[in-house]
Amino acid sequence: MVKEKYSVEELNAYKKRSIASEVWRNYKKSPSAMAGLIVIFIIIVVAIIAQIVYDYDVDIVQQDIMNRLKEPSSEHLFGTDQYGRDVLIRVLYGAKYSLSVGIVSVAISCLLGSSLGLIAGYYGGLVENIILRACEIFMGIPSILLGIAIMSAFGQSLLVLMFAIGLVYVPMFARTARAAVLPVREQEYIEAAKVSGVSDLRIIFTHVLPNSMSPIIVQITMGVANGILTASSLSFLGLGVPVPAPEWGAMLSSGREFIRDYSYLTFFPGLAIMITVLAFNLMGDGLRDALDPKLKQ
Repeated sequence: MVKEKYSVEELNAYKKRSIASEVWRNYKKSPSAMAGLIVIFIIIVVAIIAQIVYDYDVDIVQQDIMNRLKEPSSEHLFGTDQYGRDVLIRVLYGAKYSLSVGIVSVAISCLLGSSLGLIAGYYGGLVENIILRACEIFMGIPSILLGIAIMSAFGQSLLVLMFAIGLVYVPMFARTARAAVLPVREQEYIEAAKVSGVSDLRIIFTHVLPNSMSPIIVQITMGVANGILTASSLSFLGLGVPVPAPEWGAMLSSGREFIRDYSYLTFFPGLAIMITVLAFNLMGDGLRDALDPKLKQ
């Protein structure tokens, strides 16, 4: 007689376990994913504390020419820039801009793109073709060029930057949502809901969307990383967050003329971008494996 692998109590406990706890249990199995989550948490906490501790007019933008271009020391751990401002304080304060741009722009992309993807995947036919062709047109334009065009047309501000990056990544979310909806719309419970006279809008938001969320959630974490990179690129080109705000891309741009003799001016903002983007990518990989363990296998 074959011995049962699990006891009845264990099976009952497994059935009662919520989906969220199961995803979290799978997520914790990945050390790299947990490391990414911890780093993101630290960055968020640092960004919040920096807004409370430091005064923008005094600590961030006020110039002190007598202390300009001082190399890292015990007094200024990251050194000072060409205007005598502490680089460490500006890097910590700048986390606010990168995180806010990444999160808000992804919210815009997810809302618009996922809605289009749900409509395309659910209805199919002509509607699907129109939406997909429009997405392909936008995806044929390099994201950085599309962002430059939008920023040039509507002006340079933080809100415009968020909106521009949000529009850039709408096609990515639309295609992801559409691909997730295709297998769901063929399920029997969708057909049963249609036969019962349930409206299409209710079917989409109560049946289709909840069962298509896994790839969209993963795309959100990846989108935040892409949004931070795009925002830094636009700021590096002078089209992002207006100076003298300490956005990491803008700090890279202002320090590049001193890179030969004072490389720390570009090293620390670049390191902040790299660590933040890597952390979001690691978290995205961990979520992908946790939401669908078969992919990892």
